[in-house]
Amino acid sequence: MIDKLMAKIKKLEAPIVVGLDPMLSYVPEYLKSRALEEFGETLEGAAEAIWQFNKAIVDACYDLIPAVKPQIAMYEQFGIPGMAAFKKTVDYCKSKDLVVIGDVKRGDIGSTSAAYAAGHLGKVLIGSKSCSGFDEDFVTVNPYLGTDGVKPFVDVCKEENKGIFLLVKTSNPSSGEFQDQMVNGKPLYELVGEKAAEWGEEVIGDCGYSAVGAVVGATYPEVGKALRRIMKKQLILVPGYGAQGGKAEDLVHYFHEDGLGAIVNSSRGIIAAYKNAAYSEKFSEENFADASRQAVLDMKEDILGALAHSGH
Repeated sequence: MIDKLMAKIKKLEAPIVVGLDPMLSYVPEYLKSRALEEFGETLEGAAEAIWQFNKAIVDACYDLIPAVKPQIAMYEQFGIPGMAAFKKTVDYCKSKDLVVIGDVKRGDIGSTSAAYAAGHLGKVLIGSKSCSGFDEDFVTVNPYLGTDGVKPFVDVCKEENKGIFLLVKTSNPSSGEFQDQMVNGKPLYELVGEKAAEWGEEVIGDCGYSAVGAVVGATYPEVGKALRRIMKKQLILVPGYGAQGGKAEDLVHYFHEDGLGAIVNSSRGIIAAYKNAAYSEKFSEENFADASRQAVLDMKEDILGALAHSGH
């Protein structure tokens, strides 16, 4: 799967991923009203609204992007109907040949970690049949519990040709409370980066990148530069661009000299673009998906421009 993702990034010249993180407040009023009319002011109504919202954005953008990243919490908040909408979104994106990165941030040990890995990336044996659960292509994993928490995911990645992104340095303001603490003369995030590189050696694709990638936030560019040197074979998933303050020119060091090696996420900057003053004049609420497409094109131009300017 890492080979497929890298091939799509190259073919589309788009090192970007759209975060499908739908809040009900992002859904245009007309779409929300239609869903609530049909299902009532219920969890089912909310789930239908976010599914229709997702579908319209995917239809408008799938030819421009290599991947999407649905954040599971935005679906879990609507209970079982929300989780059904998550699965429907995953399946629909895969039908459009998009790589799906499930942003699930799982992290546990032993049989529990193996169950998470099976449920999201692998299969479960039911009688004589193997069945897939959510069946994403990649998931995000919290490595805080060490090898016991990560190895079950790596094993499933080998079996199923899937991948993971380990949280190495996150984009949130308080990430440094733990991640920046010095351990044996190094910040903790560097030790996690070294471990990510070590775990990743087990699953190197033909493209030269590992199926074990890393999450490094856009809001800490100097950290990104240091981690790029440590994790040479890791594809870096970069959250925090745009709405969280990360700028394209700050991200060039997350990439290798050939312009590959990172994939930058934008969530509300794309899916709620129609609410942004930069797009609201040109695109009405009914054309929200067209606004999202334009936001993808603008993001691509911004990142490729910064890479070209830097000599990457």
